[in-house]
Amino acid sequence: MPIATYTLVALDCPDPQALAGFYQAVLGGEVEKYSDDWYDLQVPGGARIAFQRAPDYQPPEWPRADRNSQQAHLDFDVVDIERAQEQVLALGAAPLDLDDRGGERGFRVYADPVGHPFCLCRE
Repeated sequence: MPIATYTLVALDCPDPQALAGFYQAVLGGEVEKYSDDWYDLQVPGGARIAFQRAPDYQPPEWPRADRNSQQAHLDFDVVDIERAQEQVLALGAAPLDLDDRGGERGFRVYADPVGHPFCLCRE
């Protein structure tokens, strides 16, 4: 029997409304404002991502194992990685590691608009 039930992942950021909007454009779903400092994204399928204001936010540096390491990252399965890449870049994502070795490695790494790493993964 599990000890707990998964609730959400919360990401620190300087502007929770803007970052929630970025992920809503990537994943779909509904954004709910709890306060100026906390927004939730209810993703289709039941997952939830929260965004909380961190006034002195410093983005992680990928890939690093010391200060400002990646801290956490999100993986998203996609059917067409080329099309998905075009779309996330148009939304403000930044490429971190696009060398998928001609498709041998099944993912590419990006940063969201405030620096959190995420991967687009081939289904």
